[in-house]
Amino acid sequence: MPTTPTVLFVCIHNAGRSQMAAGYMKALSHGAVEVRSGGSEPGDQINPVAIAAMAEEGIDISQAVPQLMTTEQVKESDIVITMGCGDVCPIFPGKRYEDWDLADPAGKGIDEVRPIRDEIRRRIQALLAELLPAAVTR
Repeated sequence: MPTTPTVLFVCIHNAGRSQMAAGYMKALSHGAVEVRSGGSEPGDQINPVAIAAMAEEGIDISQAVPQLMTTEQVKESDIVITMGCGDVCPIFPGKRYEDWDLADPAGKGIDEVRPIRDEIRRRIQALLAELLPAAVTR
């Protein structure tokens, strides 16, 4: 793995789960990980409840914009984390893929999104502990 690992987070609309994961990875890695996110069918805006849930954690994802996941993003990433996008993500030999089975926060209230957010944080912390064992990720 290179000095600065690259992680791509992918979900369908790139408006909730992948944006929360990218927000946590950026904040908790302190720039030690290059972070990308994309969607197979990007929405037109970030889920406002996801924005609110992350704001409670002191992480601002309000300026993020849903993006289409590209083949180049996948090729240039060391780890590809999918969240409910099925088999639309291109597969390249030598890449590490993980599928995180997480509920979609779309249409849910803040009380339902918090546990999703918290599970994403837990998984990001575990991934960071593996990628950057000497780094402080709390």
